[in-house]
Amino acid sequence: MVQIGFKLCSEERDPAGLIHDARRAEEAGFDFAAISDHFHPWIDAQGQSPFVWTTLGGIAAETERLTVGTAVTCPTIRIHPVIIAQAAATVGALMPGRFFLGVGTGERLNEHVLGDRWPNAGQRREQLREAVDVIRELWSGELVSQEGAHYEVDTARLYTVPDEPIPIYVAASGTEAARLAAEIGDGLLCSGPNEDVVRMYEAAGGGGPHFAEMLVCVAEEEKAIGTIHERWPNPGIPGDASAELPLPSDFEKAASTVREDDLRSSSVVGLDAEPYIERIHEYVRKGFSHVFLHQVGTNQEPLFQLAERELISAVRDIKTSAA
Repeated sequence: MVQIGFKLCSEERDPAGLIHDARRAEEAGFDFAAISDHFHPWIDAQGQSPFVWTTLGGIAAETERLTVGTAVTCPTIRIHPVIIAQAAATVGALMPGRFFLGVGTGERLNEHVLGDRWPNAGQRREQLREAVDVIRELWSGELVSQEGAHYEVDTARLYTVPDEPIPIYVAASGTEAARLAAEIGDGLLCSGPNEDVVRMYEAAGGGGPHFAEMLVCVAEEEKAIGTIHERWPNPGIPGDASAELPLPSDFEKAASTVREDDLRSSSVVGLDAEPYIERIHEYVRKGFSHVFLHQVGTNQEPLFQLAERELISAVRDIKTSAA
């Protein structure tokens, strides 16, 4: 059956709010939560960007059942893969059997802050391939030394590792990234219902769960669209710009021509459950087994209440062909 998740949006919520939201998501019946890992928000109006690994420690202490993972962490530039391996292993030990590491090639928005060169897309994919290899080697608990094309590891050993393996899910928005996800990952992460990426991932031999994010705002329709336009104009910004622009102010300029009507097709809004249920069905038809809902804005409670009242029970038995 389809798994329904909740987006813990670090760009819009402070750490205490994210911990509260994770607890409410568990109470409301969500199967999992996916938390973003940013240094900057996309635009200043979003207003937040706490350190995800500290926040995950608080979430581990406040939840018991909810599976939680990053969507997504870039383990290649701003933070060395050795450090990501240790951070993820620690969270895995705090949340045995219910943590996943979602990884991707990142955005210049977050990765330029130490002054490192921003590589091209092909180089970033090669860095990610090597970084995942480093992370998996360290999770073995053995002494690791490695001299790769991008990373050197000098006699490093992780002493705190979880008893159960941590799955690594790889983000993809295009065909080359989909092939890489099939090669190095245990599952696929997408920012929307991109069935071309699913087809390429599966054709390349990829298995495991297929995750996709669904943009929502549970509120009166016009108010909801206004909230999305103000705080999350991202779907109206061209895809290449999302990876290449360095500052929130650059994203604000790129979003200055986005209109409210431009965002209606990429989001689900309103107070009734039926449009949300139908859109989840659409995601499943396009090959996704795990759908996580991103309630735009600071008020998350309307989505929790809709989930408790009707939404989760209505989609619980949707059958999916993805693993």
